[in-house]
Amino acid sequence: MTSTGVCSMTIGTLSRRTGCKVVTIRYYERIGMLPAPPRSEGGYRLYDDDHLKRLQFIRRCRALGFTLAQVRGLLELVDTGAYTCGEVQAITLAHLQEVRAKIADLQQLEQVLEGMASQCDGGTLPDCPIVEVLSSER
Repeated sequence: MTSTGVCSMTIGTLSRRTGCKVVTIRYYERIGMLPAPPRSEGGYRLYDDDHLKRLQFIRRCRALGFTLAQVRGLLELVDTGAYTCGEVQAITLAHLQEVRAKIADLQQLEQVLEGMASQCDGGTLPDCPIVEVLSSER
């Protein structure tokens, strides 16, 4: 993902087109995930279609829950141009494993909350079993 297009977008335009906040775009530049664009004579950052595509890639990865380190790893593979589908798959499968672990944790949390809520009749008295459970050591 190298920058080869005509630089015509301001950071505001890039932000609007991707739904990414300006401060986030600057952050991605600062940490090296998005290459710094050239600047106009007036000092404005000017982005091209390759910046747009790369930022969309980053945003989609983040929306799917990939960590910044995982996104960086994927970008490094793509940037070298010498990646294999298997390498990308390995990163994706590792992330999938993390997602499945989170789902299992959330299912356990659901059961605990369901159990707590089932102990309450929703009455008008200030004596609430949910408050008691939340106030207990365990």
